[in-house]
This record gives sequence, structure tokens and C-alpha cells, in this order.
Amino acid sequence: MSDRLMVKAEGVHKNFGRVEVLKGIDLEVRPGEVMCVIGPSGSGKSTFLRCINHLEKVNAGKLWVDGELVGYRQKGDKLYELRDHEVAQKRREIGMVFQKFNLFPHMTALENVMEAPIQVKKEPRGEVRERAAELLRQVGLSDKAGNYPAQLSGGQQQRVAIARALAMKPKLMLFDEPTSALDPELVGDVLGVMRQLADEGMTMVVVTHEMGFAREVGDSLVFMDGGVVVEQGTPREVITDPQHERTKAFLAKVL
Repeated sequence: MSDRLMVKAEGVHKNFGRVEVLKGIDLEVRPGEVMCVIGPSGSGKSTFLRCINHLEKVNAGKLWVDGELVGYRQKGDKLYELRDHEVAQKRREIGMVFQKFNLFPHMTALENVMEAPIQVKKEPRGEVRERAAELLRQVGLSDKAGNYPAQLSGGQQQRVAIARALAMKPKLMLFDEPTSALDPELVGDVLGVMRQLADEGMTMVVVTHEMGFAREVGDSLVFMDGGVVVEQGTPREVITDPQHERTKAFLAKVL
């Protein structure tokens, strides 16, 4: 395995006012790895994801994606903040799927998937349409291409949101509890699409409550609590033989 890392976090801190949400996160994600992040609400999991693609600025520490600093450039030992358009350009390479689907209600499923490559990357409409149709096929929604979000179930909307993120050809996918807003019977379809992405070698960081998915698909499992990484290892290690009392207590509630 190469020494290249897709994500590297070093002493990452994030405050909101006086509240310290991340208290020094150190993590590494290799290309092709699926890292699942678990932990109680308010432990900083979603904030950490948002820092990876600079939706939130870190207050201290450093984050790299594919060898490049997130949000800054380094000259000598000084860091200079990137301009907004430079940040936006880097963010194109990172797909993010949220709890809420955030689809454009006035656009069909196909149009939602086509929008960013055309508007942001200025790609030719014909090419993008073909790719969008193929992505909808991959997520099992070819027959819904002409439907508007209001005509789709929550699970279908979330699968369109995944296709939309993939349309930008990202090198890294971030999932922020992508199934938590879904009815239980719709969860499997979304997890199936994510499983397929993992099989195809997509690098993924997944904040999730779905322990079965973490166990079966995750290469690594990170337990966060109180803004720190309490424990990490393979899913099997962490789930079957947790070392920390906090991990044991959390797993006793969710398993």
C-alpha cells in the first residue's frame, strides 16, 4: 500500500464561540478506504466532516486532502488563507451527502444531477446528460429521471443526492448520517448504493448510526465523544472488543 493519504488531520480544533467542539483530532484515511465514524450526538462527528471540505474553518491544527492543505496554502512556516473561489475549486473534488437531501424542488431528478457539472465545471450538456442518466441507473432510479423531488420517497431523494455528488467525479465522498432522516424500510436502498461505491474503490468517510454497515463495509471504525477520537481500529476490533469504557457504554446502547 502506498504512503499516500487521502485525508490527514493533525491536531484539528474547532470552536463555535466559547464552545470547543473539536479538541485535537488526528486521523488518516488512505485512498480506497471506507472510514466509519460513530459516537453520540454532539460529539463533533458532523463538524469534523464539514471541516474536511472547508464548510467550517478549523481554529487550530491542519487538514490535508490528497496531499493539499484544506483552506490554506503554506509558504515557509506561514499559512495563508485561500480565497473563496480557490476553496470552491478544491471543494469540487469532494462529494458530500447530508442528512437532508437538499435537492432543487423545481428540477427533475436528472436535472438535479446535471446541474453542478454544467454550472460549476462548464461541461458540455450532452456529455453531462449521458453521465447523469448512467449515475441514476447506478443508484437504481432510471425510471425516475423525469420525476421532481416531491414525487420521490426520502430514500429515492437521497439516492439522487448521491448521484448528484458523484456527477462531479469526486476523489473523496463524505456522508453525514445519510440514512438518519429516512423511514427504516428505505434505509437499505441507500446503504446498498454506498456499499456498491465502496466495492468500486471510492474513498469514503461515513458518519453513521448503521452499525451493520460499519461492520460489513467499513475498513476502519472511529468512535468520537466529546470532540476527541476515543478509540479507532478495524470495525471488528472496536465492536467486538472495545478498549475504553466510553466506547463500551455507547456500543451497549446501539447494538
